[in-house]
Amino acid sequence: MSADTSADNNILVIGPSWVGDMVLAQSLFKVLKQQNPAIAIDVAAPGWTLPLLERMPEINEAIPLPFSHGKLDLGKRIKIGRRLKRRGYSQAILLTNSMKSALIPFSAHIPKRTGFLGEYRYGLLNDIRPLDKQKLPRTVDRFVALGLQPQQPIPTFIPIPHLIADTPNALLALRRLDRALPETQVLGLCPGAEYGPAKRWPAEYYAHVANEALRRGWEVWLFGSQKDVEVTASINTLTNNNCLDLGGKTSLGEAIDLMSLTHTVVSNDSGLMHVAAALDKKLISIFGSSDPYHTPPLNPQAVILYLGLECSPCFKRECPLGHTNCLNHLLPTKVIELLPSNAR
Repeated sequence: MSADTSADNNILVIGPSWVGDMVLAQSLFKVLKQQNPAIAIDVAAPGWTLPLLERMPEINEAIPLPFSHGKLDLGKRIKIGRRLKRRGYSQAILLTNSMKSALIPFSAHIPKRTGFLGEYRYGLLNDIRPLDKQKLPRTVDRFVALGLQPQQPIPTFIPIPHLIADTPNALLALRRLDRALPETQVLGLCPGAEYGPAKRWPAEYYAHVANEALRRGWEVWLFGSQKDVEVTASINTLTNNNCLDLGGKTSLGEAIDLMSLTHTVVSNDSGLMHVAAALDKKLISIFGSSDPYHTPPLNPQAVILYLGLECSPCFKRECPLGHTNCLNHLLPTKVIELLPSNAR
């Protein structure tokens, strides 16, 4: 923490646990900086989010939280809060709605503790905002609203997320993977979606797009976490292993930096979709069971493909009707039409 930062300019944000939400939170960080350029923003969040926060210049310090999903860990939270008390934060903003997430700011005796009305948080928070989902339809609107005064309107133009990639780290990752810098444009495909299959465009559709891009002279890179190994391997098999399969082979930081080398990205509604948008990539976003008006990619270059069927959005992990027509009827030709005609 910089020595000339006064306590009144210190703020603690309790960050979200999803990749996409953390990317969207950068819009809040930007608004806070616009309002007070001297402010120092610390973010407490799960440790795996640190690669995202490290690529956001607005962040003063990222504080990793060691908790497992769903665990109360009351004693640990109180201990961390007491340790943070000495930092003299003037305000805490909670981007999560759980009771347990409010324990750290309360234990840190932060004088202003801001968040939406959530589970049993009376007393733990003292700046409780009711959530009007009609006025704040998007996740990014809700995050930004918590950085404003209670009756202050949302800015007409919300600053969009912008991650600063670490290019030397991308080159190191390529070297580790025994690959050279690409000589043609790269198409990135992100076929995973941790939420469930109702958000995943069929693997064979991704393979169809990959084969067409390869035919046009592109390189194709398949992005995904350890949970996406099966689907990226399946797509690569359908392309005669002509793609660079990164599924489960990179850290989140490496995936961000490698994605910065792509030209165009095709993605399901996932965290990597928001990463691609924040890297200012040409982006084709595929929405199935989720709502593109709630969590759209925040980039004017992004194109959203969404059929908007009568049953959509259902927000289910698996199709309750058993057909997943919201994705199956969105054919790969729709994506191919949006790709540049060649790799140059």
